[in-house]
Amino acid sequence: MAGYLSIKAKRAQRTRTRLRAVANGRPRLSVHRSLKNISVQVIDDVTGVTLAAASSLEADLVKAEGTKSDLAAAVGKLVAERAIAKGVSKVVFDRGGYLFHGRVKALADAARGAGLEF
Repeated sequence: MAGYLSIKAKRAQRTRTRLRAVANGRPRLSVHRSLKNISVQVIDDVTGVTLAAASSLEADLVKAEGTKSDLAAAVGKLVAERAIAKGVSKVVFDRGGYLFHGRVKALADAARGAGLEF
């Protein structure tokens, strides 16, 4: 079937379309969540370059104890620190079709707490 998109892909595409309208040249904080892990990237859509990234699969976070939400918060803090080090302080949050709840919310709150504005 040509042009077929899953429900999740449609939701993600709809979210990104709305983000482009309000981005005003700001980079996008894009989240990907799997059953066990979570990863996040700060992407400059104008040039198509990833400015900063963090994942729960990184060596120092793999050994961390706690729940998956605690791990997501650690990833959010880490990506915020890396983005600020690159000179990025304002982003738009792309939840990628995932509900703003649980691990995605924990990641967003930690990134805001570490200094990112969105």
